[in-house]
Amino acid sequence: MLDREKIASRLKEARMLSGLSQAQAAVKMNLQRPAISEIEAGNRKVSAEELIQFGDIYRVNTTWLLGQEATDDTEMNEEFKFAARELSKLSPEDVKKLFDVLKILPK
Repeated sequence: MLDREKIASRLKEARMLSGLSQAQAAVKMNLQRPAISEIEAGNRKVSAEELIQFGDIYRVNTTWLLGQEATDDTEMNEEFKFAARELSKLSPEDVKKLFDVLKILPK
């Protein structure tokens, strides 16, 4: 996979995991929605400044966005960030239910 394709793929994955639509990402990036589509398709280059901004918006490491493999610590950190984002979307009652389920899982 070419570098631009890998970056495009990771940007799309990060956007989807963050729960944002292309339109929402475009607003946050101050771009038109088709620009996000072109970036995710690998048809438009992304500047260093845009990569940093994408990383901030999607709450992911820019190293990962560049297609580099994370170390175990970095990968685990990203998994925790993802879990925290997903937890923040749940109601307090659902969070309590989830923690109750976690308590019964084998350690």
